[in-house]
Amino acid sequence: IGIELANTGREPFAHRQMEALETLLGGILGRWGIAPAGVIGHSDMAPGRKSDPGARFDWRRLALEGLAIWPRAGGDASMPLDQSLTAIGYPAVDASTRLDAFRLRFRPGVRGPETAADRAAAADLAAQVSVTAAG
Repeated sequence: IGIELANTGREPFAHRQMEALETLLGGILGRWGIAPAGVIGHSDMAPGRKSDPGARFDWRRLALEGLAIWPRAGGDASMPLDQSLTAIGYPAVDASTRLDAFRLRFRPGVRGPETAADRAAAADLAAQVSVTAAG
């Protein structure tokens, strides 16, 4: 199910637009039995090819409403990033593109080589997805 939002990516998404999205998503998730981990953006589905909804989209807000996932503190930074990104559902593309897509959503503004913080966040998200898939 695709939802199109109007935003250039250069400004935050409007409060009223986010409220409407929360209402819409809540209904869709409930009707179709979709878990919050199933809510993704184009940039998650097509890394390197798509960049929306972009760094200004408030994924954390959706997660706080139970409508998406967001990393918590305490993920296992020793887990290989590639393994976590596969578990989260990122497609098999080159490592740099996967890292960029992950950061666009979960660590916007972070650049450079992979870090322990990337691995910890991704490991926590992989654990959340695993729990959701298990039941």
